[in-house]
Parts: sequence; structure tokens; C-alpha cells
Amino acid sequence: MPVVSIPREEAHAIFSFLGMVASLDLARSSDGTKELLGWKPVQDGLLADLEQGHYFTK
Repeated sequence: MPVVSIPREEAHAIFSFLGMVASLDLARSSDGTKELLGWKPVQDGLLADLEQGHYFTK
């Protein structure tokens, strides 16, 4: 599927409030998220998980 850039106003018209949310700079560290939500991850990290190779055929 081709990807094209559209003006912010058009994105708001197409995606409603999601267009506004996606255009915001809402950076948050994982430490802040863990503290805010009381989240304590127990699984492998993303890279370790991907290195196991079960997502891709070899």
C-alpha cells in the first residue's frame, strides 16, 4: 500500500481526533510509564524476543 504525506488539516478531517493525537509529540520514557501504571515487565525485551527467530521464517 503506498504511503503519502497529507496536510495536518486533511489528516484531522480523515482521522478525527486520532489525527490530532498522532500529530502531538507525546514522548514518554518506559520508566515514567512503569511508574505511572505500576507496570513491571516480565517478558524478554523486544530485541531479545526478535532474536529468537520465531516471528520470521529462515
